[in-house]
Amino acid sequence: MRAPLCSVLPGWVDHYGHMNLAYYLVAFDIATDALWPSLGLGPDARARGLGTFAAESWQAYTREVTEGAPLAFDSEVLDYDAKRLLCRHTMFHAAEGWQAAENEVLYLCIDLGVRRVGQWPDSVLARFAAHASGGAAKRLALKRASPG
Repeated sequence: MRAPLCSVLPGWVDHYGHMNLAYYLVAFDIATDALWPSLGLGPDARARGLGTFAAESWQAYTREVTEGAPLAFDSEVLDYDAKRLLCRHTMFHAAEGWQAAENEVLYLCIDLGVRRVGQWPDSVLARFAAHASGGAAKRLALKRASPG
């Protein structure tokens, strides 16, 4: 079994008795925060004046989770370039092992000094390469497709 990263909190549960869709994003963001240090992001990037902003996200809900359920995540780098990073997080019930949801997110490198898109440092790009899973994105891409 995977180690739990968080659990479904009472305030995350809606009137149907399962985790409200907004809190799936909160849980996936917790998974992002856990991934960042291995990629040289988070505090390391902020120390360089860089940040990550989500430009797009997609979620798929496979199976409901309820209050108190322990949640674990697999996170992977799907693709990247000089300015963008595409990741997937897969959420699991940490005790029972089944998949609950998945999330793809397209992140941008942001120069926090000017609040505009910047470029990843070479050391960060090297970490992306080391962590790239070779997996294919299901919904998102680094660049939008040109209209027909």
